[in-house]
Amino acid sequence: MKVLLINGSAIKKGNTFVALTEIAKTLQTEGIDSEIIQIGNKPVRGCIACGTCSSKGNGRCTFDDDICNKIIEKAESADAFVFGSPVYYGQPNGALLAVIQRMLYASGKAFKFKPVANVAVCRRGGATAAFQTMNMAFEMMNMPMVTSQYWNITYGRTPGEASQDTEGMQTMRQLARNMAWMLKKLKGIATADLPETEPWNPMNFIR
Repeated sequence: MKVLLINGSAIKKGNTFVALTEIAKTLQTEGIDSEIIQIGNKPVRGCIACGTCSSKGNGRCTFDDDICNKIIEKAESADAFVFGSPVYYGQPNGALLAVIQRMLYASGKAFKFKPVANVAVCRRGGATAAFQTMNMAFEMMNMPMVTSQYWNITYGRTPGEASQDTEGMQTMRQLARNMAWMLKKLKGIATADLPETEPWNPMNFIR
């Protein structure tokens, strides 16, 4: 089994990468492969409602000059997904939203009925709004949503700072365990009745 993790940040190894890496490491302990793909900082097109993908029926966006079709190709053989985004003005990165909208419309069959989780990374506020926005698209695709011990959110500003958010990192690990548990159940693989959990490690920012 393989989980595809999409880094929706323009910064290659920023805090979104830290969060996704924590998930990937935990998935590995559960015997599940993963791959992190970054959308990068090159231009990404928005959907222009041309309908070419529907008329051709080939599961590809007509625009082939950015990362959208590359993700679709990998999605076809993936068993589950995690999408991570930094929070910009209380919203996910616009480039990531453009990719999500285009790939789900062009090739929804590559995603339907596969588990998905979304992760929002922010400096301070807007994370819940961004997280809910990301969830909306996938809820329309009959995709089981993977949750954690808290909303899938972690905090950090400068690259690497999210690793200091102990509760956020625990939330990422629990997300991964829940994902692994769900995948095994769906595949008919013997596993525990409930996912493994850690003793809660709360972190408050006022000290």
